Amino acid sequence: MALIDSSEAPAFTVARADGESDVVLICEHASNAMPRALGTLGLDLAAMESHIAWDIGAAAVARRLSVSLDAALIMQRFSRLVYDCNRPPEADDAYPEQSEIYQVPGNAGLSARDKALRAEALYYPFHDAIDALIDGRLAAGRDVVLVTIHSFTPVYFGKQRDCALGILHDADSRFADAMLESAREAGFEGVRRNDPYGPQDGVTHTLRKHGLTRKIANVMLEIRNDLIADERGQAEWADRIAGLLRQALDRRQLAGGLRHG
Repeated sequence: MALIDSSEAPAFTVARADGESDVVLICEHASNAMPRALGTLGLDLAAMESHIAWDIGAAAVARRLSVSLDAALIMQRFSRLVYDCNRPPEADDAYPEQSEIYQVPGNAGLSARDKALRAEALYYPFHDAIDALIDGRLAAGRDVVLVTIHSFTPVYFGKQRDCALGILHDADSRFADAMLESAREAGFEGVRRNDPYGPQDGVTHTLRKHGLTRKIANVMLEIRNDLIADERGQAEWADRIAGLLRQALDRRQLAGGLRHG
C-alpha cells in the first residue's frame, strides 16, 4: 500500500512557477494533513492542531508573499510529523518520536524501510521539485533568491520567546545581512539574527541543499506564530516581510548581485 494514495497526491504544490520575482519561496511545514494510511499517528486533535504538526500561519504568509512579490512558491502538503522536509533522510528528527512535550506514537520504532517509504513519498519529490525550479531558472540566465518561510511557538518547553521575526542563515549571511539592515533602518523591533534557532540546531538543511550548493542568495524566516494566527496578522507580517525582501533585493542589486560568491 502506497503511503500517499493517488487521490491524495501530489506531496507538494507549486504556485507562480513563472513568477517575475527572483525570489523562490519554500514552505516545508505548510500543512498538518496526514496521509490516510497513517491516521493521526496516535495523536489527539489538540496535538494535531499545535505547532508540532505544522508551522501555524506560515502557509498563509507564504501565499500572500507569493502574490505580493509575484514569486514562485513550493509548499509541502503533509505534516512535518510524517516527514520533516527540512531534515535529510538520515536525520532522526526527520521522523520525530517526540516533539517538544508530545510523544508521537506512530513514529515510535520505525524500521529503516518505514523511513525510506516516507522519504520516497515526501522528501525526494518535494526537493526534486525545488531543484527543477531553481535549475530551470538558472539555466535560463535568471537569478534566484531562496527564501524559506517558517513560524515558531512563543512558548517552548515553558520558556517564553520574545523574538518576533528571526532572520536565519548558514555559512552565507549576505542576504540575511541585507534584510537585517533594512529591518534596523525601518525600526522594526524584535527582529533578530539566527533566533530562535540557528544552523547549530540543524534547521538550515533546505538552505544548505539548495542555496549553498549553488552559491545563490538564501535566507530562512521564522515568524512567531501568535503574530500570524489570524488573517489580520498574516496580512500585516506578509506586507512587512515583502517590504524587507524588496529592500534587500535592491541592496543586492546595488552590490552587484549575490548569485556567485
